[in-house]
Amino acid sequence: SQIVTNVKNTLHGFKKLHGRAFEDPYIQAERAKLPYELQKMPNGSVGVKVRYLDEERLFAVEQITGMLLAKLKETSESALKKPVADCVISVPSFFTDAERRSVMAAAQIAGLNCLKLMNETTAVALAYGIYKQDLPALDEKPRNVVFVDMGHSAYQVSICAFNKGKLKVLATTFDPFLGGRNFDEALVDYFSEEFRTKYKLSVKENPRALLRLYQECEKLKKLMSANASDLPLNIECFMNDLDVSSKMNRAQFEQLCAALLSRVEPPLRAAMEQAKLDREDIYSIEIVGGATRIPAVKEQISNFFCKEISTTLNADEAVARGCALQCAILSPAFKVREFSITDVVPYSITLRWKSSYEEGTGECEVFSKNHAAPFSKVITFHKKEPFDLEAYYTHPHEVPYPDSRIGRFTIQNVGPQHDGDNSKVKVKVRVNIHGLFSVANASIIEKQNIVGDHNDTPMDTESSSKNQGRDDELDKMQVDQDEGIQKSQAEQQSQADEETENAGNETKVASGDKQDNPTQPKAKAKVKSIDLPIQASLYRQLGQDLINCYIENEGKMMMQDKLEKERNDAKNAVEEYVYDFRDKLCGVFEKFITEEDTNKLTLMLEDTENWLYEDGEDQPKQVYMDKLQELRKFGQPIQERYMEHEERPKVLNELGKKIQLLMKAVEAYKNKDEKYDHLDPAEMEKVEKYISEAMNWLNSKMNAQNKLSLTQDPVVKVAEILSKSKELDSFCNPIIYKPKPKVEPPSDGQSKANGEHNGPVNGQSGTETRPDPAKDNSQQTKPSGEMEVD
Repeated sequence: SQIVTNVKNTLHGFKKLHGRAFEDPYIQAERAKLPYELQKMPNGSVGVKVRYLDEERLFAVEQITGMLLAKLKETSESALKKPVADCVISVPSFFTDAERRSVMAAAQIAGLNCLKLMNETTAVALAYGIYKQDLPALDEKPRNVVFVDMGHSAYQVSICAFNKGKLKVLATTFDPFLGGRNFDEALVDYFSEEFRTKYKLSVKENPRALLRLYQECEKLKKLMSANASDLPLNIECFMNDLDVSSKMNRAQFEQLCAALLSRVEPPLRAAMEQAKLDREDIYSIEIVGGATRIPAVKEQISNFFCKEISTTLNADEAVARGCALQCAILSPAFKVREFSITDVVPYSITLRWKSSYEEGTGECEVFSKNHAAPFSKVITFHKKEPFDLEAYYTHPHEVPYPDSRIGRFTIQNVGPQHDGDNSKVKVKVRVNIHGLFSVANASIIEKQNIVGDHNDTPMDTESSSKNQGRDDELDKMQVDQDEGIQKSQAEQQSQADEETENAGNETKVASGDKQDNPTQPKAKAKVKSIDLPIQASLYRQLGQDLINCYIENEGKMMMQDKLEKERNDAKNAVEEYVYDFRDKLCGVFEKFITEEDTNKLTLMLEDTENWLYEDGEDQPKQVYMDKLQELRKFGQPIQERYMEHEERPKVLNELGKKIQLLMKAVEAYKNKDEKYDHLDPAEMEKVEKYISEAMNWLNSKMNAQNKLSLTQDPVVKVAEILSKSKELDSFCNPIIYKPKPKVEPPSDGQSKANGEHNGPVNGQSGTETRPDPAKDNSQQTKPSGEMEVD
């Protein structure tokens, strides 16, 4: 709502600035379109320049997303009335490691524990599948569903296979630069050109006008999705006090966006090829994201698959709902239907290392495109000294990011064996639950002398036949992942792996290590595995010192927000008091204040109101509190006179009624009423005296009050009358309502006991046994009456 009035200070569309360098061509292209200013941070990444507390400040994009997440955290906490720490955050499936780590840092800044970074299309698939009761059983052919998500700025496609209680992503494809905003841009360009020739206006040079045009074009685009006829576009006071108008229809719009619409099909085709599926294998096509509402986009998708598309999912909320469900699955606090998710690696990843053997470098593709994730693999190296592993994306042209590097991992403390041979180093590489690549751990396998320590765990080494002739090679690397095992156990493995990750136990080895040669137990030797330290240097990684500094800043800003809110509340309280009191002065308070005081107070309220909009516009909280106190000093007596006048008749009436009741009781006592014949005469005399005093007090106060005008303070306050009433109760009631002493009926105690305690007598029920049948009924009536009083 404030974006048009506060153009340079309202931030939006910053998700894709994460993890990129300021010089990145994409950032430079975005910079021209954004109404706020981007600047280079000291570490080379993107910062946003804004005014904060009346000074220019530069914030990193992680801080900006941190602010957004902190606000979401606050909203959740106030809705749930309890603290929130854990969350699942969605990211586009095409995000690289650098972008994902940047989002994780933003979560850290907001004080959130991100349980999982989830791909948007995978979140949609979970939201779709978890409630489906009719999914095929685990041993049946899976149901293949295509998810198409075209949002504001990106287009993603994923194909998922569903069975009961699980989903497996088969392939993901994307066009990161096609979304709803491209269609808005096409309209903006068209109308800017039209207004330039028709009204001589340069719209693109005026940020505010451009923003208003964007908003109107977006509305027009939505209207065109519902209507095929000509639709008007009117903007009042657009620029230089000119009103502008134009029109467009759906056919023109589609012609205008022909180039964009032609980009819808290629990712669909690529996804089908990667998943190795035919159109007949697809059960349904689910669409989400705002831009899929454009009829021409729907038509393209429908034509490609030759079938109707399904819109059963909420186009705007499906991703958030999928994240919430994933969060509930990962949280121990909720019981959710078991649902296993196998995602994919979006880009193939290769490891490279320096080799003194053959051509000087060795490399191996550790994860291929669309490989199951999360997943771990163990690679064995034969080395004599510490070595570096460099991870990078195998095909840079497939990655919508200018740098293919992921990071460099140094395996330290490697040395030769006792006999001078190469040491065997096992390195575990992993794509974790967040889709991040890492070298999870490395260990060196040491041969032990037989006399060695008995605590050393014996371990299966590879059979001699397998290792024959390899030890003398300097760098021999093999993936200890039997292909057969990998295929058959991929799902179980990734699931198990995910669980071990959650438990924080990284020792599980997803490899065929232990199954190398189970048929040759003779090859056992005493060996020892020693963990090695790994030094990781990740591309565009924020240092922990910097993140801590950002966390501290966020804390300060939240404190500042809290103080600002309190200051605003204090200011609003003054303003509210002024308006409220002014209304009542001419209304309910009118009779309770003299004309002279009314004039004085009205003037005072007017002065305060003027002060609020001039000098008092921006004052510390205490100034507002003092101002309110000052106003209340004058207003309180009037308010009290009004309240007293309203409440007094009711409490006086109640006190009068009480006195009358007590006087009746005293009168009855004097007339020898048997109800009161057990009361002490001396005490009753005191009661009578007390009542007459209370009556005199009441009459004198009422007479005095009746002589006063409404503008004078009352003689007697409601609180005093209530206190008098209480005193009367506490003094008189215990005396007048004192219970009669119990009287034993004139009969044999034994028979009474029998009648009362030994159950029914002569076949009568227990309630009827009180009057003893042996006694005369006339004798019984009085005691039973007394018992009732008791």
